[in-house]
Amino acid sequence: MESPEFILSMPSATLRKPEQGVLYDMLVIGGGPAAMSAVIYAARKMLNLALLSRDFGGMMLETSEVENYLGFQSIDAKDLVARFEDHVRSFDIPILYGVGVREVRKQGDAFIAVTEKGESFSGRTVIVATGERHRRLLIPGGKELVGKGVSYCATCDAPLFKDKRVVIVGGGNSAFTTAIDLIRVNAEITMVNFAEGWQADETMQQNVKKYGRIRFFDSHEMMRIVGANTVESVVVKDRKTGKESNISAEGVFVEIGLLPNSDVV
Repeated sequence: MESPEFILSMPSATLRKPEQGVLYDMLVIGGGPAAMSAVIYAARKMLNLALLSRDFGGMMLETSEVENYLGFQSIDAKDLVARFEDHVRSFDIPILYGVGVREVRKQGDAFIAVTEKGESFSGRTVIVATGERHRRLLIPGGKELVGKGVSYCATCDAPLFKDKRVVIVGGGNSAFTTAIDLIRVNAEITMVNFAEGWQADETMQQNVKKYGRIRFFDSHEMMRIVGANTVESVVVKDRKTGKESNISAEGVFVEIGLLPNSDVV
């Protein structure tokens, strides 16, 4: 799923952009908490640096609340990202915003970062803090129905499924966070987990299991997502008995892990 529009909170007109002909002490690539921390520490050391960022916040923008950040029992994810962004912008450093980096290569004593638009920026060192992306559900219907009921972002799409039947694929914290987002819109939820047993934090599981309109299928494999133009149902298989079941659904939220965005190097 595309990132929500509110990530474009840094108007390009207000930025001092990096220059292609300059050899910077450091290039920082990424827009999440790790990248922003790197920028702040490097700027405090008076390094000549530039930030190359597709967005500000990274995958934090795909959750609604953050409950494990030191100093806050709970904080809205957008508010926390805004604080990070304000901190970074307090240092007058050049920022290329809204464009991803497609390649980093060594050239002599420098590193060259090439953007998706073909611009090249040079640095003596590079910090790659590009984070992760969602692991895709590679089953029939998993690709074809993305945006037609299949979603990877509950923060973006949960409100679209108010009072509807939804399947969540996964058993970790991300899956249970998605369940919480869907509970808020009174969805009828079925959770399907490949593993035997649920991996989410116990406190999170307890909060979700209080909800009356939820079913749990652990040790089940997703076989296919059925639907012509929208999701109509999913077929799952009991990994112990081999029996297949058809579950009626109007939406599928996929939370089966993450992959590193390390392709650029």
